[in-house]
Amino acid sequence: MIKTAMILAAGLGVRMRPLTNTCPKPLIKVAGKSMLARTFDHLSRIQVSHIVVNTHYLAPLIQAEIRKIHPSALISHEELLLETGGGIKKALPLLGTDPFLTLNGDSIWIGGNSLEALQGTWDPLTMDALLLLTPRSKAHGYEGRGNFFMDGKGRLSRVPSIKGSSHEDRVDDDKTSYVYIGVQLVTPNLFNDSPDGPFSMNLLWDKALSQNRLYGYVHQGEWFHISTPEDLQTYEPMIRRIEKSKPIKEP
Repeated sequence: MIKTAMILAAGLGVRMRPLTNTCPKPLIKVAGKSMLARTFDHLSRIQVSHIVVNTHYLAPLIQAEIRKIHPSALISHEELLLETGGGIKKALPLLGTDPFLTLNGDSIWIGGNSLEALQGTWDPLTMDALLLLTPRSKAHGYEGRGNFFMDGKGRLSRVPSIKGSSHEDRVDDDKTSYVYIGVQLVTPNLFNDSPDGPFSMNLLWDKALSQNRLYGYVHQGEWFHISTPEDLQTYEPMIRRIEKSKPIKEP
């Protein structure tokens, strides 16, 4: 069982301004609970006890909230914003040598037993990273082309970019494209020989792709891409309805 996780909470939340002028995005409340608290709840339900949180923007506010939610969590503070890959690499000494989960601290996903399923699907002999995905058609508020295609064994390939096209939302009609929803199970070995300083996890996913070691699992619930105040206004009522009709046991 996976006992270690990292919550990514260092971002600037630029698109969520003006709400994030004085409040970091993970602390914005959605249907009565902050995004960060929701992320801790997911981990509590599978009894993950060792949690690291990275901070940068308005870090004292996030640290104060963590002391209320999960006082034993460790902080990996970034004076320079290191992006997703660089932030995780900096925290590796706190995460240990076993595979661990990473979760975006501002992602809203509901339903399913996806963290348990990721653990059950994980195969260290064939995988370096296992990503939680949702079909593009079910990604509430998402307007892109999707991130990956997936074969019958769960192996991923990139949705190709279309440069200079006026139809950038088109994908192969014979394939379902999937969107990464901010949760993955990853081995620290994937970070071997990675650069120092800021870099995106996309760099390491491409490395895993080149070795056929990047896999996906499809989330069986709902996911909401809330990146602007308008998204929050649009989807918060839907989230309230879902959670009212299918109450989640408190951890």
